Amino acid sequence: MKMLRIGLAQVNQTADFDTNEKTIFDYVEKAGEAGVQVLCFPETQTVGYRVDIATPETPVPVEKLKALNEKLAKRCGELGLACILGTEVPNGDAKPFNAVVIISEKGEILGTHHKTKLTPLDAIAYSPGEGFKVFEFFGVKTGVVICFEGFRFPETTREVVRQGAQLVFHPQNNTTRPNDWKIPVHHSMIVTRAAENTIWFASCNTCLRPHQNCLSLIVAPDGQIVAQSEFRTEQLLVADIDIDQATRAMFNFDTDGCADVLFGDTVKREEYTRHG
Repeated sequence: MKMLRIGLAQVNQTADFDTNEKTIFDYVEKAGEAGVQVLCFPETQTVGYRVDIATPETPVPVEKLKALNEKLAKRCGELGLACILGTEVPNGDAKPFNAVVIISEKGEILGTHHKTKLTPLDAIAYSPGEGFKVFEFFGVKTGVVICFEGFRFPETTREVVRQGAQLVFHPQNNTTRPNDWKIPVHHSMIVTRAAENTIWFASCNTCLRPHQNCLSLIVAPDGQIVAQSEFRTEQLLVADIDIDQATRAMFNFDTDGCADVLFGDTVKREEYTRHG
């Protein structure tokens, strides 16, 4: 077994940068105390989602973001804690990218990922990014897909799995609008991303009131939910996960690996090989 302790910070998000920064560092400290090795924050946590929480016209706080990233990287290095931080990235004179900053357990800023698929509301405030990368924490290849691109487009998760990811984080911000009918739909898509690839999938939502249309969930490679948050509650969701379970069997269509996931102990290998 290769165990990894991961944490999802389901936290409040505001349009005030300083308030959000305090929340980020409060939960970094909580994660450190809880022994978390990789911590994920929701989508756009540094600045507030520009459609429902902040506004599209809000200037990008370039210097504040740079200072926060540097300060966070330093603290992560001190704690030995890797971090995925929902934020935004300047894009010249165009709309910013809806993004995440990736920080290693050594306190190194490894890079960013820019959300590639935008909802019609996203497109009011953000520019679409391009491409996907895999990052490595504690020797584990890890991918990131942001909200809509991970929910509705299975090829995004498949791309990071193709690059070797066994663990995929899914920062989201879903949503202040009264669309409670979408809750089971969102949950089913999160479960599917894990099960169709035989990977760990960890989805971190914001604590939203009065409407939070998806829980934060940690889903095992067989599609079973191993940890979930409460609705409309700030909390640090923590789980110890066995990375070796993320065989990527369904992604690779490995017959024996698929059989293990599909049948467990109920079907013996000789039953499906005797006529081969």
